[in-house]
Amino acid sequence: MRPPALAGARNSPPMSMPASPSITARPTVVEVNLGRLADNLRAVAAHVQRPVMAVVKANAYGHGLVPAAWTFLAAGASQLGVAFVEEGLELRRAGITAPILVLGGLLGQQIGAFLDYDLTIGVASPEKLRHVDEAAEQTGRRAKVHLKIDTGMGRLGKRWDRCAEFFAQGAATEHCDVLGVYSHFANADAQDPSFAREQLDHFVAATSFYEREGLPTPVRHMANSGAVLGHPEAWLDMVRPGILLYGVYPGPEAQRTIEVQPALTLKTRVVFYKVVDEGLSVGYDLTWRAPRTTRVVTLPIGYGDGYARALSNRGEVLIEGVRRPIVGRMSMDQCNVDLGDGTAYNGDEVVLIGAQGAGRITVEEVAAWVDTIPYEILTMLGSRIPRYYVDDSAAANAVASLG
Repeated sequence: MRPPALAGARNSPPMSMPASPSITARPTVVEVNLGRLADNLRAVAAHVQRPVMAVVKANAYGHGLVPAAWTFLAAGASQLGVAFVEEGLELRRAGITAPILVLGGLLGQQIGAFLDYDLTIGVASPEKLRHVDEAAEQTGRRAKVHLKIDTGMGRLGKRWDRCAEFFAQGAATEHCDVLGVYSHFANADAQDPSFAREQLDHFVAATSFYEREGLPTPVRHMANSGAVLGHPEAWLDMVRPGILLYGVYPGPEAQRTIEVQPALTLKTRVVFYKVVDEGLSVGYDLTWRAPRTTRVVTLPIGYGDGYARALSNRGEVLIEGVRRPIVGRMSMDQCNVDLGDGTAYNGDEVVLIGAQGAGRITVEEVAAWVDTIPYEILTMLGSRIPRYYVDDSAAANAVASLG
């Protein structure tokens, strides 16, 4: 029986969400352009000419799980990928009925939730497959599964050269429908393609089992964002890009074969203005002293929001389209910016990621400042930063009533 949370589930968005902050809302916001998300999905689909599984794990890479999922589906995604069962449950409770594959590891006590909410299970071992089959039998349901094999990532999955029995077990199971087989690239966006090609060769060799045995081949998928951009031979039966759909390239060596546009802007407003005399310090630990008398503003955002502490004395922001340096140690809830001879007033907009006037600060640039990857910058942006959604495209209108 369908669980109560799925009763009345729809293929269109159910509720309403604000397009702009109210006067009482926090001045620090993430603004997401839904039209750009849709355009990016369509650009990928047109390029690969394959079904697209849109990966929306980790709160859709910081963009908002439910709004991003609805947008990608409206733009043509055939299914969704998440990391954990909780993410799948949130999507189901939001009314989404499209196929959802949970890509991460599985604990036995979670299987009931997968079955109750019609989530597709990523199964990484014969033992887990047996547990799923037994649970499906006990509940009188059929489980939808994709089999995960390890081709060199060294994480989840049965080793590619030892998986024939795993595949045979899947074909023989009485209560599971094996809908897919997948693996994961370790460095598909690297300039040197040799290891990615080796992984793909392993995957193709392993999945040839089905043809040899005269069995229907499940949907094969392996291409993440890096492989979508640089390894067309890896597109196989379906692709599953993540960060690329959000308009961000996976790394500095990734090929730019598809043009995408960033959809996220992180911005705040000035809450305090002061003149700092030469030699006086700003922030914890006295890490910065004014080299001259200067003007400094305080912003209501800090590492408690996921805006990295490592940006202390290193990052930059945009005020009136001009780059200004972050000075002093980043606090949990605040940071300071040196205006030099410039001016700013309380309430003035400050952009930390995105465009303002002629200026732009990219996620990739922020990642370079703190010696990390764009994925981490996006997914660190915390839940206490409200998300707002803009754009008047067809895709945005399709999601305009989300809450």
